Amino acid sequence: MHALRRWWHDTAGGLPATFWYLWAGLLINRAGAFAMLFLSLYLTDVRGASEALAGTVVGAYGAGGAAGVLLGGVLADRWGRRATLLAAHLATVGLMVALAFTKPLLLIAVLSALIGVVHSMPSPAFVAAIVDVVPAERRSRAFNLQFWAFNLGMAVASLLAGVLAEASFTALFLVDAGATLTAAVVIGWKVPETLRLARSTADLPPATRPPRSARARRPGLHTALTDRTFLVFVGLTFVLAVLTMQTSTIMPLAMRADGLGPSAYGLVVALGGALIVVGQLFVPRLIDRHRKDVVLAASTALLALGFGALALADELAIYLGAAVVWTVGSMLAAPPNAQINADLAPPQLRARYQSVFYLTFPAAAFVAPTLGGVSLQHLGDRHWLIVGGLGLLAALGHLLAGPPRERHIAALRRVADPEPKTAADRVATG
Repeated sequence: MHALRRWWHDTAGGLPATFWYLWAGLLINRAGAFAMLFLSLYLTDVRGASEALAGTVVGAYGAGGAAGVLLGGVLADRWGRRATLLAAHLATVGLMVALAFTKPLLLIAVLSALIGVVHSMPSPAFVAAIVDVVPAERRSRAFNLQFWAFNLGMAVASLLAGVLAEASFTALFLVDAGATLTAAVVIGWKVPETLRLARSTADLPPATRPPRSARARRPGLHTALTDRTFLVFVGLTFVLAVLTMQTSTIMPLAMRADGLGPSAYGLVVALGGALIVVGQLFVPRLIDRHRKDVVLAASTALLALGFGALALADELAIYLGAAVVWTVGSMLAAPPNAQINADLAPPQLRARYQSVFYLTFPAAAFVAPTLGGVSLQHLGDRHWLIVGGLGLLAALGHLLAGPPRERHIAALRRVADPEPKTAADRVATG
């Protein structure tokens, strides 16, 4: 019993109530966000769209998502985290209900793009609010739980979507809208506004100040886009995202070439999801005693080895074994990745930094299939050796970028708290 209490404390202890309401809102949001998973099937089976047109409409949803991430970051720093979350969730409800009863394909495309915007807006606000309310020493476990909730919600969404799509696509959209409204009620009822007063540009350390020509402007999105330390980290995260995207973009094609059908692919994906749901809660105790750059290097190397092993794969057992390796890498990477992103952001620009960070994922979703398809077609199994080599280079990049990044974070902390009150504080701030 003592060991169980210790595990719970290390995994979820010491987190404020507001975090748990945000966590519940995120879980409900992801568990209910299943309608767009079946958008292409809805367009072809119900609305009679061609596969090419369905792909264009789904692409409009993705383009809206990229815009929504940036918009959500700016609004969360200006309006506030709670206001942005409520606006995005309520707008999603209205748009999803409209989509359920819309027939013209052009209007469906417009609604899909708008839903892409409002679906992506909450991401920077959710993370910025978590950073606002969770003390720095507990953020790793908070982000670990956030990643777990996201994947658990997606697993539930996948199961519900299949059942509802068999019954009625209209019901699929309406239940999605109902779940989103439930998340909005939780946030509106229990989550206070967490946005802190912005600090002036003069309070930023030199490395995060805008260029001299831009000093007259208030700190904004341009600050994140000119922060070299942050952009190096974003670039390394982009590589990790490209590796991860292989699972849903290129790996199905490779499995088909090896004579493995959709059920085999589903088994590989299900194994990864099950590992995350079961094992993610044990990650904090495993990584908390290690430097974040070392953890990220090790996790990226595992991803590289897992995908690189597919160069030798020709049967399901090898794919399953490789999936275990790259899933463990993803699990280890999630908490330090999110924590470093939070640490690099000046307090008044947290959501904007989050929005730039989250752009890596739609970018990777475009690059991975576009270049990966060409690579697989012309290089065959050697594609996986290139993917593995890219991952190992990124792992080395984390080791090289880690020490200067930690010095940069220490400078940010000194600005935020120039006079630590205790000896422990002085050690923590470098």
